[in-house]
Amino acid sequence: MGSKVHPSNPLILFKVSTIKQRLRPRRTITFSSSSYSQNQQAQELKSELYRVKFRTLGDCKLGISNYPDFDYNAEGGKGTGSGSKVAESNSNDDILVSFDLKTLYIPPLTSSTTKFLGLPLPPFLKISIDPELFRGSINQNSGQIDLEFKAKFWFSVGSVYNAPPLVVETVLTSEESVGKMRSGRGERLDKDGKCRLVGVATVGPIVDFFMNSFLGLPTECLADLNAIISFPDSS
Repeated sequence: MGSKVHPSNPLILFKVSTIKQRLRPRRTITFSSSSYSQNQQAQELKSELYRVKFRTLGDCKLGISNYPDFDYNAEGGKGTGSGSKVAESNSNDDILVSFDLKTLYIPPLTSSTTKFLGLPLPPFLKISIDPELFRGSINQNSGQIDLEFKAKFWFSVGSVYNAPPLVVETVLTSEESVGKMRSGRGERLDKDGKCRLVGVATVGPIVDFFMNSFLGLPTECLADLNAIISFPDSS
């Protein structure tokens, strides 16, 4: 004879309830970010914004290959840009700057700005400088500057001769720049904003037999710029 179990039996109900709890899927509890953590993250990513001004002065030098350096008066060169510094703990005080190419002007090498072996450049000889990149870091605390610089140098003799551009790409630094043939040492930013930036670059050959032969391309060149960098205001 079979026996019937009454559904109200307490022991059976307890077992069924226990089995259901074991089979029930576990829920993962995720705590949403509090307003405190969001504010903290925003504070870490907060940036200080700067305006930057750049001016070139006299007493500069430019050199290429094994030729003596050109004595170059770059007075009148200028440019403006913007910079930012992430405001977080243990900041290294580096300001990341980028100059607006539309405002950047570097005087050409002409008979009025440049001397070679103590004599002005010949009339009608002109070397124009067309910047394509000028950005990097400036540390106001240490005065160290490292700026990526890329430009095209255009050689011309009146309307008679116009060579393809020489592309120069280097890091203009307040420290030391050393190549295989050329080297230079800069000077860090002082309290008045004065500095000396140097950079050695390799110049590749161009589609011009005369320039390749005359300059011995590929070769190295050196830029040695006396400049002032200032931060008019910040926010």
